[in-house]
Amino acid sequence: MNLPEPPPGWPTIQPYTATVQPVVGAVELHAERPAVVYVPGPGGQMVPVLREHLPAQAPLAPPARNLAPRPVIDPIAQRLVGAGALGAGAGWGAAQVVSAVAGAGTGLLVLALLILAARLGGGRSVTNISHNTVYSTTSWWGRSNISQ
Repeated sequence: MNLPEPPPGWPTIQPYTATVQPVVGAVELHAERPAVVYVPGPGGQMVPVLREHLPAQAPLAPPARNLAPRPVIDPIAQRLVGAGALGAGAGWGAAQVVSAVAGAGTGLLVLALLILAARLGGGRSVTNISHNTVYSTTSWWGRSNISQ
C-alpha cells in the first residue's frame, strides 16, 4: 500500500500497528482513598471516621398509618356545593317571581287599554271592498297575455 509522505516535522505512524501494549495484572488507581464520614465527637466537634468502621444501621420502620374510614367526598366541599346549589335555586326562583310580576303588569296594561278603547267608543269604521278579475293566457315560447 502506497501512502503519501507526510510533510516534514509531522509525526509518522505505521498503519495498522498496535502502539499501546495491553496491561496484564491488577489495576491500581492513582488516587484511591477510602470513604470518610464525619460524625459528632465527644466535644461537639465533627470527627472523621472511615465508613467501613461505622455500624450498619437497620432501616427505619414506616410510621403506623391511620386506617379509620374517611368520607368519600370532603365535607367542606359538600357544604360549598350545597351552598352553591341553594344560591342557584334561590336565584332561579326569584327570577321566576320577577318574570311573573312583569307578565302580570303587561297583562294589566293591555286590559286597561282595551277598557279605555271600549269607553271612548269605536268611532266610525270604513270598509273598502274591491273586486278585481285578472285573465292570463299563455302560448308557445313563453309568451303570455294578461288582461283585466
